[in-house]
Amino acid sequence: MSQPLLVTGAGGQLGRRVVDLLLAQGAGPLIATTRHPEKLGELRARGVEVRRADFDAPASLAGAFAGAARLLLISTDALDRPGRRVAQHRSAIEAAAAAGVRHVVYTSLTNPGPASPITLAPDHRATEGALAESGLGVTVLRNNLYADFLVASLRRALSTGQLVAAAGEGKAGYVTREDCARAAAAALSADFDGKRVLDVTGPAAVSHGELARIASDLTGKPVAYAPVPREALEQGMQQAGVPAATAALLASFDEAIARGTLDVATKAVEELTGKPAEDVRSFLARHREALLAPVAA
Repeated sequence: MSQPLLVTGAGGQLGRRVVDLLLAQGAGPLIATTRHPEKLGELRARGVEVRRADFDAPASLAGAFAGAARLLLISTDALDRPGRRVAQHRSAIEAAAAAGVRHVVYTSLTNPGPASPITLAPDHRATEGALAESGLGVTVLRNNLYADFLVASLRRALSTGQLVAAAGEGKAGYVTREDCARAAAAALSADFDGKRVLDVTGPAAVSHGELARIASDLTGKPVAYAPVPREALEQGMQQAGVPAATAALLASFDEAIARGTLDVATKAVEELTGKPAEDVRSFLARHREALLAPVAA
């Protein structure tokens, strides 16, 4: 018997791709929620029920989630003030329980415990705690860093000959957004109804020294890894016009790599989907043209 599946944040890149994958496999019925349902008319035309959901308006959420058996809670981008994102997630979890949802799949972060220096980690840790206390079935997908973001940083590195980062000799299990979407779609449409935590990663953890060598190999342009202290990296970003909070967030990811917090590689993507996760070299090879594109002044 088919079970209604709901994807929150369906207007974002990850959510939209999950919906496309579920449509392709004939899963559903499908419900997609977003703050701007008028932007998802194309999905509605393909048979998806599109609903408005505002996580800052908790009273509206039970209705938005009504009828769903399983729900994908994509972590929101509400980073403007401390506590807002956790409040949004708690409201969504409470509404899911009130609406009769049986299972929630949540997109979290690798090793979000107290030892993580990543500024977003407390939000994910608190959300995982709320899910554990909810009484619902739960699949936590602890996504590692997106390999997709390496394209811009390596493009800059190739233009200067230096990959500047505060990652020390640490490694990260970079995973593509596509693989995160495939994993989320598979977890949402699965029959699993218990509680589990899965690390969603690429097939191997990679260091910045390795990233520099891969970029050089693929493009024929010399690039070397230039490690710097976190404080210097953060200060340099601010001097380049990056807002202080954003610079702190980006630098905290580098510190996490240096500490080994993100040095995790699993086969969770393959176990969920039947197809292995793409490795960093293969992903960057497919984006070689973008790596060689001019860097905007």
